[in-house]
Amino acid sequence: MNSTTTEENANAAAPAAGEQPKVAKKAVRSIRRAPVAPQKGKAGKKAAPARKAPKGAKKAKSGKPIGAARGGSKTAKVLDLLRRKGGVTAKELLKATGWQPHSVRGFLSGTVGKKMGLTVTSTKGEDGTRIYSIEA
Repeated sequence: MNSTTTEENANAAAPAAGEQPKVAKKAVRSIRRAPVAPQKGKAGKKAAPARKAPKGAKKAKSGKPIGAARGGSKTAKVLDLLRRKGGVTAKELLKATGWQPHSVRGFLSGTVGKKMGLTVTSTKGEDGTRIYSIEA
C-alpha cells in the first residue's frame, strides 16, 4: 500500500504540464462611506492680475490743439497761469482754483502732464516756494 499512496500523492501534487494551478481570488471592494457631498479643498493663492503698461499721452480729438481747454474753465485759467513768463507759484494756483494743495499737484501731474501731454517744469524759487510752468 505504500507504493500506491506515494504515486497518488505525486500525481495529485504535480498537475499536467499545460495546466496552471487555480488561485482563489478575493472580491475587491472599496470602503463604504456616508452619502454626503465631497469636502471642498482649501482655496490656494489666486493669481495676481497682469499689470498694464502706463498709458501714453492722448491725441487731440476733433482737430483741437494739444493743451486746449474750454474757455472760462478752471483748466483754461490754470493753463494761462502756467504759460506766463515767470510761471506760477503753488499759492497762486490754490487761490485761482480754490482747490486743496494735493488736488493742484494731482491736476498738474495727471491732467496737464499725462492727459494733455504737456511738460510741466517745477523749480524752487529763492525763497523756497515752488514755481510751475509749461512751455508755450
